[in-house]
Amino acid sequence: MCRIETGLSNFGMLGIAKKGHVISIAVLPAHQRQGIGYALMKEAMQSMLLYRARECYLEVRVSNTPAVNLYKKMDFKIARTIRGYYANGEDAYVMSRKLPFEA
Repeated sequence: MCRIETGLSNFGMLGIAKKGHVISIAVLPAHQRQGIGYALMKEAMQSMLLYRARECYLEVRVSNTPAVNLYKKMDFKIARTIRGYYANGEDAYVMSRKLPFEA
C-alpha cells in the first residue's frame, strides 16, 4: 500500500516535492526470498511516476534486517532513525531514494 504526498525533499532539492510513501509491503513467509518483495517494490515505484513523484520513502523496523537489505539493494539510503516509532517501542529507519527506479 502506497500513497503520494507533498513535502520537503530528502535530497536537498529546494522547495516542495511529490514523494511516494510506501506504507506497507508484505510477502507470506512461505514465499519470501523469491524476488516477490523486490517485484512489488519495483512496481510500486513505477506507479509513483504516474503521479510525478520524484522520490520514494518508507519506514522499516531497525531489527528487520532482510527488509533493510532489500531496500539497500534497491538503492534506498537510511535518512534518519525515529526512536520508539512502533507500538512496542522499537525504532524505525526512514529510508529514501530518488525516482525513477532503474533495475
